[in-house]
Amino acid sequence: MANLKSNFIGIESPNPFWLASAPPTDKAYNVNRAFEAGWGGVVWKTLGEDGPPLVNVNGPRYEAWHAGDRRVMGLNNIELITDRPLQTNLSEIKQVKQDWPDRAMVVSLMVPCEEQAWKDILLQVEDTGADGVELNFGCPHGMSERGMGAAVGQVPEYIEMVTQWCKQYSSLPVIVKLTPNITDIRHAARAAKAGGADAVSMINTINSIMSVDLDSFSINPSVGGKGTHGGYCGQAVKPIALNMVAEVARDEQTADLPISGIGGICSWRDAAEFLALGAGNVQVCTAAMIYGFKVVDDMIEGLSDFMDDKGMQAVDELVGQAVSQVTDWKYLDLNYIVKAQIDQDKCIQCGRCHVVCEDTSHQAITQQKNGERHFEVIEEECVGCNLCVSVCPVVDCISLRQLIKGEVDKRTGLTVLDIHGDWTSHPNNPAQGT
Repeated sequence: MANLKSNFIGIESPNPFWLASAPPTDKAYNVNRAFEAGWGGVVWKTLGEDGPPLVNVNGPRYEAWHAGDRRVMGLNNIELITDRPLQTNLSEIKQVKQDWPDRAMVVSLMVPCEEQAWKDILLQVEDTGADGVELNFGCPHGMSERGMGAAVGQVPEYIEMVTQWCKQYSSLPVIVKLTPNITDIRHAARAAKAGGADAVSMINTINSIMSVDLDSFSINPSVGGKGTHGGYCGQAVKPIALNMVAEVARDEQTADLPISGIGGICSWRDAAEFLALGAGNVQVCTAAMIYGFKVVDDMIEGLSDFMDDKGMQAVDELVGQAVSQVTDWKYLDLNYIVKAQIDQDKCIQCGRCHVVCEDTSHQAITQQKNGERHFEVIEEECVGCNLCVSVCPVVDCISLRQLIKGEVDKRTGLTVLDIHGDWTSHPNNPAQGT
């Protein structure tokens, strides 16, 4: 069987599945239950500086976006960092680490952008026996308005400066958590590396307003009739997170910077995709909040079975496997041509493919044949866009067939060549490099 043991920047855990810094990691009770369920590690919910605890709202903190069957596709939260006393958290962290020495214990931190504040809290965290710290430069609401969280993560100079402080005053591995609320996440990752970060974690939540109540016109979640932007997470953010992980993993300046992948991981498949795109481990939050801690069982079993099928013995063999397949648009192969084809035995004659192609694409699917309801692809019009495949309700009813060398594309009249590479010199490219 595949060995799921993880060694991420020197932090060992029995598997690569960690719980992200969030409500599920707010106290010892939750974390103990998580470890009993099988999670490999946790990032303890973000701690702030010593003093009066922060006050969270006592009304709704979450708002969900549901699919038609009530599955939660996305979750918005307006919760701040921990509202429990610092010393209580530190005491519990120390005890949990003693009780679970084989599990990863990373502590998330967020204090004012002042050197002494970071020095003070780092020394206290080290005394707990924690395995590492994660610098929360991503929280997009509440704390960012106080000059912390995303307010730091959106300024590369601040990222580098605070990371340097943390490396100076602590011997613990430092993970920098990046905000997705930025134009180009590579700049933030480069700054973290320049500051000496041992790794980055991404992505934190995305700025969002979830919905408007069209009767009261209040913003959801509504607190006394008022609402605010919050952090968006869950399955719906996965494509955004995957792209950002890939961007950092394939950037020449940060390609060797370890990544802890976060964002919409709900299954072993999601985790495997993050690992393949360069993440060394993954952090999960929303899936646990929707399904409970036992969701990790399927993740562990599924990833293990997948690795067995691929002949992989260790998680590191999967990490980065897909990075080389990500490229810039200009390097896509314009000699790769496909056409849609419909399996008539599977077709239920719903007509969705015809409607969307006729109304919004290339009018490449006929509706009738011999007066009967019947759908076929017109290859002379088909550009292989994949829209019909995407909307078809029957799995594998519509597929894409690749044209082979020597075959003529009926739409363009060009012959498929056995040439691959840079589109700028491609003989089928009329722009010829312009």
